[in-house]
Amino acid sequence: MASPLDIAKVRANFPGIASGFIFADNAGGSQSCKQVIDGVTDWLTNTNAQLGATYSVSAVATKRASEGPEAAAKLFGAASADEITLGYSTTQNYENLGRALDESIKTGDEFILTGEHEANVGTWKKLAQRRGAVVKFWPVSLLEPNNPYSVTYKTEDLLPLITSHTRIVAFSACSNILGSITPVKEIVQAIRSKAKDVGAQKVEISVDCVAYGPHRKIDVVDWDVDYAALSFYKIYGPHNAALYTRSSVLKSSVTKLSHHFLPTEDNGYMLAPGGHGYELAYGSAKIIDYLLSLAPTLSEAWDAIAEYEQTQLVVPLLQFLTSEELWNRGVRIVGDAKPGPSRAPTVSFVVTGEKPLKSQFVVEEVDKAGNIGIRYGHFYAYKVVSDLPNMDIKDGIIRVSLVHYNTLEEVNNIINVLKKILL
Repeated sequence: MASPLDIAKVRANFPGIASGFIFADNAGGSQSCKQVIDGVTDWLTNTNAQLGATYSVSAVATKRASEGPEAAAKLFGAASADEITLGYSTTQNYENLGRALDESIKTGDEFILTGEHEANVGTWKKLAQRRGAVVKFWPVSLLEPNNPYSVTYKTEDLLPLITSHTRIVAFSACSNILGSITPVKEIVQAIRSKAKDVGAQKVEISVDCVAYGPHRKIDVVDWDVDYAALSFYKIYGPHNAALYTRSSVLKSSVTKLSHHFLPTEDNGYMLAPGGHGYELAYGSAKIIDYLLSLAPTLSEAWDAIAEYEQTQLVVPLLQFLTSEELWNRGVRIVGDAKPGPSRAPTVSFVVTGEKPLKSQFVVEEVDKAGNIGIRYGHFYAYKVVSDLPNMDIKDGIIRVSLVHYNTLEEVNNIINVLKKILL
């Protein structure tokens, strides 16, 4: 079957991969496309001026900087760029959000969290501590009884946690460890229905889209969420990030963090204590140009990316790691071992059994082979990883994380190196 993507054309857009090095740590940060690189360079070369002045270069710079929030709104599927806050990282954006919610949280309010990436966990724990709220954790379930590492989050385990005191529910659209893609819309509908049944007066939902954004189309309006986050540097952009806050929530729940004299009420800039990197904002806007070079619309581009990743990356890698030979060797997938539409090409595993291997050892052996970059650790999903059986949190799990500029040939190279180490 022909690939939905012209992979040679795709790869030509990423100067960083021209060396032939196999980047397989993309969940930590992707390569930047040339459109973004050119945009950042263009800004610094031609419009590196402060915003808001009357002289000509500043006027151009001001217009260009506004393209960053506009691009983020498109990536989120948001109604307006006024719902966007830019910052240097998702963790920073969530920390600012938590501070802005201080006055909206009461003693006894309940937060339901997962054990996934700390960006969408830590800020809520700290907010709860400051305001006397109660933290509950959505427990994991097993997908396969014979694999204690096959953890996932199921809606039926979440709903009993919702009470009349529930105020915040926070989870990820895709796990950066498990690689599972969450049915966000279905979960949000279930949360809101249960909250209504139990009399919860105000429930706001935060969805971390950082690990989802490189692989699928985000749609915060259709999902009916209140907060969402993405990191441009994991979607082929520069090292900055964006936060979505629903317009009605900006008016009703958060307090202003920006300077008191700035007219930022009721727009995303109120959640930014200071300015963001203007050259990064302009560079981020060029992600849209890259995606539209793949297909006529963003939706079609994301569909093509998803299909390519599934057939060329997910299927062959999982087939190898779940083979009978590797199962007998003690290799266990962390999360869902089955390919399909709900599986991203972020694949984690451990080596257990009679002759277990440290994750660090496996990765360092891959390093010795040269030309391949994978990684071990907890990847800031500290609770999910630390709760796994017999887990040394300093060692963590092995993660191979791919995106659509990776190739089947690269996957086969990774497989051949792993064979020599594991068998």
